[in-house]
Amino acid sequence: MLDRTIPFCNTIMKCTDYEYRNVELPDGFSIISYQSGHEKEWAKLEYAIGDFDSVTEAERYFVKTYLQIPELLPNILFALNKDGDVVGSCIAWQDMRGINSVSSLHWLVVDDLHQKKGLGRALCTAVMNIYVKHKGLPVYIHTQPWSWKAILLYLSLGFRLQKTDTFSHYENEYYKAMAELKKIVSNEQYELLLQLSED
Repeated sequence: MLDRTIPFCNTIMKCTDYEYRNVELPDGFSIISYQSGHEKEWAKLEYAIGDFDSVTEAERYFVKTYLQIPELLPNILFALNKDGDVVGSCIAWQDMRGINSVSSLHWLVVDDLHQKKGLGRALCTAVMNIYVKHKGLPVYIHTQPWSWKAILLYLSLGFRLQKTDTFSHYENEYYKAMAELKKIVSNEQYELLLQLSED
């Protein structure tokens, strides 16, 4: 479960160099694109981690934001367990940077019961492969210090923390975020965060 007592600071990451990789999944798991009804499962996942005040609110957001764009639906990915239950999701989204459209890895979520199985990495890899196929680099991520485990995952995939760059409406709060991350991660991890930051 995310520790939302950690202060929120807009944290921007960017990947400019990425090559297609095989998606490695644990036995019995699969990744598929959106199918009718998945909005309900997505809503449950996002509500469970506290991103929305109710499942209904989350589902309405999904319907309003994504179901109105049919061409986007193949880029909304879901991880399924062996029983076909949705246990994770990630979206290859297009956001704005000024007047230009940019790629954004969006809404990575994995059910608490299925953490530490490599599903987050698999979902991110599958999304990044979409961008490679459609020549969609660079790819941005908006995140925050309470998602520090995801930040370390993103770094391992080739993303870099941005000191000044940003996209959409986000104010880059790099230095505030780093001050919070220093309280959370190990010294070795913090040094890695510093090394993998760029202007």
